Amino acid sequence: MGDGVRRSSPKFRRRSEARPDEVLDAALALFVEKGFAATRVEDIAARAGVSKGTVYLYFPSKEAVLEGLVRRGILPIAESAIRKLGDLDGDPRIILSGAIRMLGGRFSDPQVRAIPKVVLREVVSFPHLAEMYRREVLDHVIPVVVSLIERGIAEGYLRPVDPELTVRSIVGPLVLHVLLAEVFGIVPKGGIEIEELIDNHLTVLFDGLSAPGAADAG
Repeated sequence: MGDGVRRSSPKFRRRSEARPDEVLDAALALFVEKGFAATRVEDIAARAGVSKGTVYLYFPSKEAVLEGLVRRGILPIAESAIRKLGDLDGDPRIILSGAIRMLGGRFSDPQVRAIPKVVLREVVSFPHLAEMYRREVLDHVIPVVVSLIERGIAEGYLRPVDPELTVRSIVGPLVLHVLLAEVFGIVPKGGIEIEELIDNHLTVLFDGLSAPGAADAG
């Protein structure tokens, strides 16, 4: 009976509920340090302080661990961006600016930034990682941005550009900035400074994207 009391105690429940996050935290650290390919499930278990069986209890494979990291760290950001992009009317430049700044703020956190860093590093050797990231993140975000650009063109805020290509112009500098810094080690003198990059990017973007005569988006 005493053992049953201990098992149902709040302390025990908190420990049990915390284990998936402990596994994910350990996996992310190892993926960054050693790479996805070189990290074994037993390495993750040892770093997390749990058994290998416990890891498999929550995540049936190493790929599932990475998917868990994306769902925990990136999907909430993507969903927040989608709400910001889809729930507002008016000048799409203001909406895009707010969404991009929100994303920049979240990706200033090294723990968040580490997840796409792992995907970018491993995508050539493990193309299924790219497919997973596309399925979980990009397939949800890109159509919303395309729709916003189409509406901006129709309402006279934006030049008549190709919406799908313009999405690449919007996200490309941000992806390249992270790629250069986190994968190739090419960091600007002031550091990664995502917020400063975004200020510069939005100036260049909207000077080129705004329709002639459209009011300044600020």
